[in-house]
Amino acid sequence: MYFIEAEDIVKQYANHLALNRVSICVPRGKIFGLLGPNGAGKTTFLRIINRITAPDSGVVRFDGHPLQAGDTGRIGYLPEERGLYKKMKVGEQAVFFARLKGLSRHEAGQQVAGWFHKFDIMPWWNRKLEELSKGMQQKVQFVITVVHRPDLLIFDEPFSGFDPVNANLLKKEMLELKEKGHTLIFSTHDMASVEELCDDIALIDRAQVVLHGPVREVRERFRENLFRLRVTAGGPLASSPGIFALLSEEPKGGYSEIRIRKHSGAGNAALLEALSRQCEIHSFVEELPSMNDIFIRTVTGTPANDSSNQTV
Repeated sequence: MYFIEAEDIVKQYANHLALNRVSICVPRGKIFGLLGPNGAGKTTFLRIINRITAPDSGVVRFDGHPLQAGDTGRIGYLPEERGLYKKMKVGEQAVFFARLKGLSRHEAGQQVAGWFHKFDIMPWWNRKLEELSKGMQQKVQFVITVVHRPDLLIFDEPFSGFDPVNANLLKKEMLELKEKGHTLIFSTHDMASVEELCDDIALIDRAQVVLHGPVREVRERFRENLFRLRVTAGGPLASSPGIFALLSEEPKGGYSEIRIRKHSGAGNAALLEALSRQCEIHSFVEELPSMNDIFIRTVTGTPANDSSNQTV
């Protein structure tokens, strides 16, 4: 069920505790989001999985067995600090790294060329890396990460430096890799991408896991009984004591968009009945908090700035 199982990982650098008994399980064939503020320990955790550094204590299991040196050939790692050779030709460099991952010269050339065509960077094959824009360099780095078709792909801030068009291209490729059975871990501060891509997440803060689980379950855990409705009203709506509080009402043509907060203990049937006495309901949707709001609330202990507590 789990491709990566990290149990009670501890890592300390001099006087800095980077990871404090961190336990994280990454489901096989899913996209897993590793979240947290700067300095929380995310990159340290990714480096431990990739055997760049070792934990002081704890264990990492990879595909059912303790992580060992031979497993790195089954991992593709895109670090936040990009590490390509600026003076080396782009195509030659990509083939070189593909061969380091075990591909023959012929297979490496074929695979790299296929990805270069896909990402529209084939015309740059014989250009030096330093001649490419930052976004083009990112594409090359991505190709080098995935070219050997690793079982596990680790991306640290993969969308950094990308414009929206190329960010969407990368997201599409990540989803396709998942569909082909690869397991993906990516660290990001882009919470919209988390909602768009991730099946599960773990949030690390101050070296500890403070939140984890499937994205949908996490959002439901933080639900606030907020609803958005589209209604036809004969006049201004009013809150219903014990049932709901009206937060906002915005007329739009022949309709009104309203937001309400259902009181704790009131059922949806009672809510709809109370509303139907005042208006005709055309749509009724619960608002779950965004991952951005959840991130801020969990890390700072205070709600994100929104209009959920405003009344009309």
